[in-house]
Amino acid sequence: MKRIGYATAALVLAWAIAGLLMHLGMVRHAVLEFDLEIADAQPGERMADAIIAVMDHELDSITGWRPNDFFLWGPSMFADNNAHRQLGIITAIRETTRVFKDHLTKISSDQYDANLVEADTMFRNDPEKFWFPSAESRYRDGVKYLNEYIRGLEPALGTSKPITQRHMELLRLFMTWGDLLGDAHAELYRDELGGHRLRPWETDDLFYHAQGYAHVIGHCMHALEREYAQSLAERKVLATLFEEVARSLLAAATLKPLVVLDGSPAGVFANHRRNLDASITEARQKMYTIREELEK
Repeated sequence: MKRIGYATAALVLAWAIAGLLMHLGMVRHAVLEFDLEIADAQPGERMADAIIAVMDHELDSITGWRPNDFFLWGPSMFADNNAHRQLGIITAIRETTRVFKDHLTKISSDQYDANLVEADTMFRNDPEKFWFPSAESRYRDGVKYLNEYIRGLEPALGTSKPITQRHMELLRLFMTWGDLLGDAHAELYRDELGGHRLRPWETDDLFYHAQGYAHVIGHCMHALEREYAQSLAERKVLATLFEEVARSLLAAATLKPLVVLDGSPAGVFANHRRNLDASITEARQKMYTIREELEK
């Protein structure tokens, strides 16, 4: 009996240590640093760079792309937090790239930028597909087309369509992001999932999926600050709002409790879904103000 007890204790200890290591790994992974201060950057280059940096960070991490991992070591068995975060990330990247293609670089009946069309198509592949083709291979292709887009912005080539820097097109992006954050808000307040009462082990899935949205939009907000620097310099209130939205979303994106708790408002334990929602809702409300300013 003692041997069984020791074996059980060893397994529990190993499980706890593995969980702690994964927690620390996600804390480190949630922080993304990249340089947007590009000398002589062309309109559209920083936005593309932000999307590339986010996608490369997920594909090139130690664990790589998690949602399509083989089931024996995949998110259905263990360590699903980063998988749900990455599902949120790819959703936000898809919508951001779509607006980048459809509105930020296009006016009226102009043709679409060919590389942005291809990047948008690649990012829309199934995130859980293991092979033929794998999700990773398609997303790497999407990154490749974004790099080709940047190369085409060089004055010597001039084959890519730059960001028009018109406020009306930028408004479309904030409408799309507002919808995504609205979806995140609704999910964070969900009490049921799949026709049943939300289970304790399902609450963190909603938490990390919403974090994926915040991660992408927060970093793209910093890119927009530089893309529209001239307009923001003339309208200080917009510059302040841009920075505050980015700060709120990146705070949400790096919130990493050891265990996602779902406590009651008057209870002893935290409710991490509500804590995350506070930052997301703040950013969303300020986006409404940005939209009002852009419409003036």
